[in-house]
Amino acid sequence: MPAKSKKQQMAAGAALAAKRGEMPKKALKGASKSMASSMSEKQLEELAHTKRKSLPKRAGGAKSPAKSSSKKKS
Repeated sequence: MPAKSKKQQMAAGAALAAKRGEMPKKALKGASKSMASSMSEKQLEELAHTKRKSLPKRAGGAKSPAKSSSKKKS
């Protein structure tokens, strides 16, 4: 399954590095910490190896409100 956002892809990469022993597991925070404990190395590889080019920075979430111009009519 490919990653849905750049943040998810990066978290999977960090979790994969910790799972392989390339970085300490204590350094993980948030999503990467839970990914490392709940996913297999193969699943993490699939997420981490997703191409980032077409991914949004963050998946879902609220969009920023459109700024309305406050022009006064005379």
